[in-house]
Amino acid sequence: MIRWWNGIKSSWHHSFSLLWLMVIALQWISYTEPFWLEETTAAALLTLAAAAIIEILLPVKAIYRLLLEAAAAVYLTYRMILHYGVYVPDPWLPELRDRLPDILSHMAPYIWFALGALALLQLSSWWVSSKSRILMFTGMNIAAFAALDSFTSSILWQEVAWTVSAGMGWLVTQHLRSFQLHYPRGWTYLLKYPFKIAINAAIIFSLVIITGVNMPDVRPTLTDPYTAWQEWNGNGGTSSSGSSGLSDSGAGPASAGGTTSGYSTDDDNLGGGFNFDYSPVMTVTSNLRSYMRGETRSVYSGSGWSDDDPFARGSVAGAEVGQTLDRNAASKVQTRELEQTVKILGGNSYPVLFGGYSIAEVNSINGENASGGLFWRREGSELLWESAGNGRVYPREYVVTSQVPVVPVQELNNQTYDQLYGGTEIDQQYLQLPNNFPERVRELAEKVTVQGQTPYEKTALLQQYLQQTFPYTNQPDLSRRKSKDLVESFLFEIMEGYCDYYSTALVTMARSLDIPARWVKGYAPGEQAQLPDNLAIQQGGELLNNNYTITNADAHSWAEVYFGEYGWIPVEATPGFTTPLLTQSQEDMPEATAAPEEEEAQPEPAEVNNGTQNQGFHMGMWMVAAAVAVLLSWIGFLLWQRRFSLRFFLQRLRNGQPLSPVQKVEAETARWVRYARRKGMLKEEHETLRESVDRWRHERPAASGNLTKLLQMFERAKYSPEVIEDKDWRSVYTEALRLRKSIKSGK
Repeated sequence: MIRWWNGIKSSWHHSFSLLWLMVIALQWISYTEPFWLEETTAAALLTLAAAAIIEILLPVKAIYRLLLEAAAAVYLTYRMILHYGVYVPDPWLPELRDRLPDILSHMAPYIWFALGALALLQLSSWWVSSKSRILMFTGMNIAAFAALDSFTSSILWQEVAWTVSAGMGWLVTQHLRSFQLHYPRGWTYLLKYPFKIAINAAIIFSLVIITGVNMPDVRPTLTDPYTAWQEWNGNGGTSSSGSSGLSDSGAGPASAGGTTSGYSTDDDNLGGGFNFDYSPVMTVTSNLRSYMRGETRSVYSGSGWSDDDPFARGSVAGAEVGQTLDRNAASKVQTRELEQTVKILGGNSYPVLFGGYSIAEVNSINGENASGGLFWRREGSELLWESAGNGRVYPREYVVTSQVPVVPVQELNNQTYDQLYGGTEIDQQYLQLPNNFPERVRELAEKVTVQGQTPYEKTALLQQYLQQTFPYTNQPDLSRRKSKDLVESFLFEIMEGYCDYYSTALVTMARSLDIPARWVKGYAPGEQAQLPDNLAIQQGGELLNNNYTITNADAHSWAEVYFGEYGWIPVEATPGFTTPLLTQSQEDMPEATAAPEEEEAQPEPAEVNNGTQNQGFHMGMWMVAAAVAVLLSWIGFLLWQRRFSLRFFLQRLRNGQPLSPVQKVEAETARWVRYARRKGMLKEEHETLRESVDRWRHERPAASGNLTKLLQMFERAKYSPEVIEDKDWRSVYTEALRLRKSIKSGK
């Protein structure tokens, strides 16, 4: 055991170098994660972790370590293909030698990625052995990330930051190793104070972290090379990712139109501008046009909707084809059954299956009555799709049945707040607003709805105000924006925008009036295909065409407002759009539910979100909190260490000059006399300190010795010709502490 521990200590430099190398390797794993299969990422990551552990904990010959690491890579890849269902053992082949060919065939190509990652780790660890090579290696990685950040749609600033940090740590490690080799005696002395070294390193890293977190956002002054290159080629924006089907929208204050419309999973930073992309996304066959509802959001951050993870927004349950989904049915609203056949065009994939509100059953997936990967979130009426594992891909075709609400508008219009919400407990997530939510937005909502008597009337007034006040544009003038809050900047500064602005404004303004609301995203109904007369179906003497084509330009967001037992009602705030909403007077004529102006405006609106995925080895909030704790502890230690210097700071400011040792003794004496007064030892106005101390010694025999010493110190400083030094007032301070203890013990 001692030999093993000595081996660990002697190879500390190699261990730390591996850790820094692993940090850089994790950045490349992070970058490749969206492009690799999950199985490939897992195989490479587990192999790297196992290799680092073996290198650190087994200080044996290099050849033995390498063999162990290769064996670990093979075993971990085998466990990975079992875990993800890539390989299912044949029960008819119980012997390993019989199953081995089948196992090896399924391990390809994952094993090659794992062994390749191991080889790169070993080569880098062997080659990077000096300060110059560390600088060269770190610089090469930074240059590679910077090039990918500049000439692709990936945002890799966090990867660059972590690579720089790892390089700096690596250089420090190399410096300490050099110090150990050249100055062994100094190194031995340094090892006696490892805690001091660790504390200093933690303070430096904490300062860097806090400084980085609080750095102000600065708009770029130069066009990004990737955008410039795209514009030079006439593309004018980023392209959609073929693997995800999400537009790489750079929505935000710095965006001005170099992005394209489409469906995105990142809604935390809404705003910016975009160009229309009319690439087809899906076709829908249905006898009723409806919004193709996808996901809901409820947590507004001030810049967008931060609850992006579909499986973290609330409890989910597995769903099966043919199973009736558990819905939040509204007791006072009837529904109409609607069947929709959806065909996905291209290779796009999404986190949800789209359908009319609210999906009640999945009839089939790719023409079959069974499929894995379906989950149902009842609270948001979201039909989630989990594509990870088992090689599942997003369905190319599916059929769903929805229960479309038939809203009794006149009845709902007369329902008061107490009638709608009095007997129910409102979920607070649908009333959530940030602590710094602008007060003038709340005041504007109250002003706009002052004539409304019921929640439905107030909602309608908000809808009318937004639709009639602010013009629709896909290129809002962001130079007007001053406020950090998206809604405030839209309502008072930019005063123009597209669906994300209108829908977010409606939801937050409704919430400010205590009306529950949530943000919804999906697709507008799309365009009806123009069929030749001889191909159209004749029904009742009229041409019947129930096929709709939806493009990226139809990506859309809207609001849903909760009205108690009437359930969630879609509300459209964007000009040129009208929600195909069934009401009791329209129940028998669904073909007239689409508003004519929507036909003219389509395809006009599109959702623009920041499609940049939150990639990278992220610095979580726990790291920021740890950095703050370290800095606060450091500041507290510095104050405690300099407590004597700070003791007379205020008196020094009042006097305009430093206190003399005699004045310090007098100040310390006044301090312990005040403490004695609080403990009932009063000094009369006519008494000298000696007279008071004589009386106190009889009253408090346990403190007699301390009182005598303190009196002598005071009189020597006040009346004696002796020279008083700083050590004398410190003696008064120390003796006063003993007096406190004796007074407490004498009670």
